[in-house]
Amino acid sequence: MTSLLINLLPLSIASTIGPGQILFDILLLRAPARGTLKAISFVGGITAVRLLQGLLFGFILTGAVMATIGLGQTGVISSTLLTVLGIFLLISAYRQWREGESPDASPPKWLTMIDDFSSIKAFLIGCLIVVTSPNLWVFTLSAISMIGEAQLSQLDSIVAYLLFILVAETLVLVPILIRIAAPAQSTRILNNMSDWLTQHNHNLMIGVSLVFGLFFLIKGISGLLSF
Repeated sequence: MTSLLINLLPLSIASTIGPGQILFDILLLRAPARGTLKAISFVGGITAVRLLQGLLFGFILTGAVMATIGLGQTGVISSTLLTVLGIFLLISAYRQWREGESPDASPPKWLTMIDDFSSIKAFLIGCLIVVTSPNLWVFTLSAISMIGEAQLSQLDSIVAYLLFILVAETLVLVPILIRIAAPAQSTRILNNMSDWLTQHNHNLMIGVSLVFGLFFLIKGISGLLSF
């Protein structure tokens, strides 16, 4: 179990470092009306899709994993997914570097509408972010395949997946906890976080995509070569 959690940690960390979703979460918290409820709904949408992915693809991938284990090829599915993930992230880093950062670019349209978002809309956007992100899909499917390959009990597998989700959502949960724990100081803290993310979003995404892309690509290829 411990070794599995260590292997899942890079996937969880890479999943949680998404400046766009963190910034959106902070902006919801800063909304003049029911900001905390909207942010919680947003995170709830993300969580709901991940739980549904675990429920649906857990059975599918576990069956495929058991087949590979029977053939003496434990780890082939997760290694393949990690290789694909590494390639995705490196392509993403290259595209963002190639396009460069435009200081005169207009802010996204949703930034001007965020004050009007309801809790239901925030929930649906949380769902949409996970559903439409290829990287987040591969993160989750890789985690599910690793859990299946570990051949744990059903309870331990569920616990491992829930821990993966918890770590993967750490950086969208932290602003909410700050708002709840220190409401008086939270405005200044969240404003600073928002300004920093807005200023460094481009370079941060390139760096994260490059570092994790290389890490997952090397890990995935090494695993495939071992067969």
